[in-house]
Amino acid sequence: MNIRLKTRIIISVISLLLLGACNDGGYYLQAAKGQYNILKKRQPIAELLASDTLSPQQHLELSRILKIRDFATKQLTLPDNGSYRSYVALDTPYPVWNVVAAPELSLKPETWCFPIAGCVSYRGYFSEVDANEFARDLQNKNFDTLVTGVPAYSTLSWFADPVLSSFSSWPAPSVARLIFHELAHQQLYLSGDSAFNEAFATSVELAGAKRWLSAYGSDQENESFQRQLEREVTFFEWTNSLHQQLTELYSSDLSFSTKRQQKQQILAGARIHYQALKAAWDGYSGYDKWVKSLNNARLVSLQTYRRLVPAFNALLEKNDYNFAAFYQACKELSEQPAEQRQRLLTKVQAIPTLAVREE
Repeated sequence: MNIRLKTRIIISVISLLLLGACNDGGYYLQAAKGQYNILKKRQPIAELLASDTLSPQQHLELSRILKIRDFATKQLTLPDNGSYRSYVALDTPYPVWNVVAAPELSLKPETWCFPIAGCVSYRGYFSEVDANEFARDLQNKNFDTLVTGVPAYSTLSWFADPVLSSFSSWPAPSVARLIFHELAHQQLYLSGDSAFNEAFATSVELAGAKRWLSAYGSDQENESFQRQLEREVTFFEWTNSLHQQLTELYSSDLSFSTKRQQKQQILAGARIHYQALKAAWDGYSGYDKWVKSLNNARLVSLQTYRRLVPAFNALLEKNDYNFAAFYQACKELSEQPAEQRQRLLTKVQAIPTLAVREE
């Protein structure tokens, strides 16, 4: 069977199953179409490297990506499959835009439930226009929202995820982090627990990047990576303090109007404090966009990725950085009831050392 036709049939069948599972047919249809449009454009990287269609820079970038991909399997025991061995040149800067939302006076994220993925604290669109339209609907219901471009995502082994032009030209450490993160989702995914999944993948991502840089990184790349981790830790500690301030405000007995006013005062003060952080970082501006659109949705999105990372770091250390043993321990943890899982993660919690990936 022609691979394109086979892919179309698979997408169609999955689309019909999803449509039967929920009455939000338009959303699932755009997801099926968007996924198909990416899959049909895949080109094997090995074939591209053997052709004369690439520029010298593209040849270098894709060769490096295959090296990172092999490293992921051989050194990090991540899945050995067709993912990140093909390439797609996108017509847009991102393949997907995620919408995150939280009530105006709450730091509890809005969630949406889907077949396979379970309930997650974001909703993805293959069209930025559609994502913004959905966000506006939520804003009209007094939600704080975040619309953010996503350079890559995992289909959880349903398909061989390709390398995308949205990230292929990034510096090597950043590409390695992203590929390790997305492959970690294929290694282990707990339906309905975004915080578990993202923290697990972030822990793999950063530990894997350290190992990659130890083997192949230049002195400059290693130094830059270490500075970045230090900034990430400082940034998360700052945002975590902000998160606690707002949590206390929202749970207080103050009136709605007073809470709303004090929320804006806290956010304004946070933006001023951020300028001091930038000065300490010699003007580094990598978080400017994040802070400019600072709201509840921004904070809950960060907490989803970051809150449990120290616990997973500690579990990885407990397993002597043996990734296979670490994955098994995390799998056993994922099989525990939610409350027991949280208690166990709290028990192994360590001092924060790693933080969030920037946009």
